[in-house]
Amino acid sequence: MSSKPVALILLAAGQGSRMNSDLPKVLHQIGAAPLAIHALRAASVLEPEKTVVITGHGADEVEKVLAKHDDQLTFARQTEQNGTAHAVDQARDVLGDFEGDVVVLYGDTPFVSGDTLERMAEARDTADVVVLGFDAADPGRYGRLITKGDTLEKIVEAKDASPEELSVTLCNSGVIMCDARTIFDLISRVGNDNASGEYYLTDIVGLARAGGMSAAAVTCDEAETLGINTRAELAAAETAFQARMRADALENGVSLAQPETTYFAYDTVLGRDAVIGPNVVFGSDVTVESGAEIKAFCHLEGCHVSQGAVVGPFARLRPGAELEEGAKVGNFVEIKNATLAEGAKVNHLSYVGDAHVGAGANIGAGTITCNYDGVFKHRTTIGAGAFIGSNTLLIAPVDVGADAMTGSGTVVTEDVPDGDLALSRVRQTNKTGLARKLMQMLRAKKMKKDA
Repeated sequence: MSSKPVALILLAAGQGSRMNSDLPKVLHQIGAAPLAIHALRAASVLEPEKTVVITGHGADEVEKVLAKHDDQLTFARQTEQNGTAHAVDQARDVLGDFEGDVVVLYGDTPFVSGDTLERMAEARDTADVVVLGFDAADPGRYGRLITKGDTLEKIVEAKDASPEELSVTLCNSGVIMCDARTIFDLISRVGNDNASGEYYLTDIVGLARAGGMSAAAVTCDEAETLGINTRAELAAAETAFQARMRADALENGVSLAQPETTYFAYDTVLGRDAVIGPNVVFGSDVTVESGAEIKAFCHLEGCHVSQGAVVGPFARLRPGAELEEGAKVGNFVEIKNATLAEGAKVNHLSYVGDAHVGAGANIGAGTITCNYDGVFKHRTTIGAGAFIGSNTLLIAPVDVGADAMTGSGTVVTEDVPDGDLALSRVRQTNKTGLARKLMQMLRAKKMKKDA
């Protein structure tokens, strides 16, 4: 790969009217991440020194969302939609003095791979302008790459192409790499004398060739260049993304019981020999280590599952859930912002939030950490080896010591010292014959009402 410094320009200004949505097109999601994030992630292999995102439609919302993913992004706005060359030119003030290459990517084209971008960077060693192309099964409306031998002569938009040029199947993806100063110099000479009356970035190839510079095309599979313009294309892209993630997981030694029912996020990490049951959904920011098992019908997001831990079936791990080695989370259990230390167990029908559960502790069925007072969240700490009886309510903030116990049905409002047993049940009394008398009275009332 070329050693030149690289800057990234991501075009994310389009409205995407065909999506029929109030949400800006680049914020629609594939694999639990906005389309634009996929493009930014692919470009990370080039280690860009600067990244400029060109926003327009829904700029405030786009900038807010993308800045949460990367607070080093710089934003520039295209207030009028006058074509791709005009959009790239909005980065001139930020990159005008940049010494290195610029690569132009698109926020609605999420699948261009890092390997492809690395090949483009290598091609820059011998060509002044490098364009990413693909052989299209149906060239249709795509711009055509007109070549002569290994030289790219020009790019012609379909609207402006001659019948001979339309017969070419090598098409333009829109992705371009060029020296920063060169690209802005070429853009300053782009005109809009074309069928759309727009300033095409593609025109810089012809201008470069006319000026004695070299241009080349690097090709990739058509699937990498898939642009998202409609809900149907978004759904197709999600299907393609999931198929690739499933294939990669299987190739890397993960067991998927029913691959077609497992849904991944863009950043899901699964270790070798992890076992994933059917109908498991991974949200963003999930790591499952080698040898862990996620059973059927689980939903995980923002969590870490260590080696040998078992989750499910029918469990939910929410952000901040941390399962250490050998921890177990069973059916209908929800864990949020809580750590289960080594060998801890929450086997069924419980909620554990804002808590730390010590090594080897056992949480009985129906246990709830009551962590929210309507304004603030409070933490619960359960010591190593503690035994929490079924249907215990732990009113946070509260500490249960190591090897302590709570009786079933206990409401814990005070700390429980190490080794103590906490009981807070109301004393049971039995009223002789009262149940039978009460039922007889109620049935008599019902008979009278129905008469």
